[in-house]
Amino acid sequence: MNKPKIALGGAGFYIVLLLCLMVVGVSGYMILFHGSTAAEADAAAASADADLYGDLDPEGPSLEILEPQTIKEPDEESAPANAPVEMPSVQVDDTPVTATAPNLVVWPLRGAVVSAFSVDELLYDETMGDWRTHAGVDLAAEAGTQVMAASAGTVSVVENDPLMGTTVMIDHAGGYRTTYANLQAVPTVKVGDAVSAGQIIGAVGNTAIAEASVASHLHFAVEKDGDAVDPQTFLKD
Repeated sequence: MNKPKIALGGAGFYIVLLLCLMVVGVSGYMILFHGSTAAEADAAAASADADLYGDLDPEGPSLEILEPQTIKEPDEESAPANAPVEMPSVQVDDTPVTATAPNLVVWPLRGAVVSAFSVDELLYDETMGDWRTHAGVDLAAEAGTQVMAASAGTVSVVENDPLMGTTVMIDHAGGYRTTYANLQAVPTVKVGDAVSAGQIIGAVGNTAIAEASVASHLHFAVEKDGDAVDPQTFLKD
């Protein structure tokens, strides 16, 4: 059998040769320029890493491990001036406290003593014409002179005594009682009234028959737990 023969000659030969040269040229271009571009990109990336991280140990950076530290509280000397100060606890006494009025004592009026207090010695009574004790003081004052409570208290008696005339008695704290006699017929207080020291309770009169011979005056007496006390001592206290 006869094999076909490829005849390469004339214009056909040159066409094949031209195609081969074109294939070789394109392949060389691709290898030359594409390979160079990839190498340059790798080099640029490596340079950027070096600028960012510097010269690092291939094994990685060594890290220093820090131990935890205890923070000390400042002492009194180093503490700031405006730091709160812990106050010591104080035991509070919650016992209720009752308010009490001051024990103020005043003279029922200002006047000379015309008959002194005397319970240990007998004094001559011109009105009664005999010798007897005198359990109070007689303070000289014109009729109508205002009479004041000597201390705060409660009016316990308002009466017309047969011998001492119009009489007011006031009970005070501590077992004291004061008596105001020879007052005008109508005093300004009544039984049960609470009075303060210096409050007006009446006025000087001439109602005490037992002391009619004595000039116009107030008979003032003081008792402590039922016993007569010198009014001048009470007034000084």
